[in-house]
Amino acid sequence: MVRRQKVGIVVSDKLDKGIVVVFDTRYKHNLYGKIMAKTKRYLVHDPQNTSKTGNIVVVEEHAPISAKKCWVFKKILK
Repeated sequence: MVRRQKVGIVVSDKLDKGIVVVFDTRYKHNLYGKIMAKTKRYLVHDPQNTSKTGNIVVVEEHAPISAKKCWVFKKILK
């Protein structure tokens, strides 16, 4: 099975073994044609606590780790 990967920005690293990552998506409105922006926050499992606030990271989809964590930290891009 191919697991989805996303690139996002870390906005919080206060959790133990966890981070909060924001993903921005842009889409065109069906009726009006305006470019809209949507922001989604995900809890990500980071077992070594390596990423810090402001890092651009790659995360990968995973089986649920807790009630809200179903993404796993892969690597830091910047």
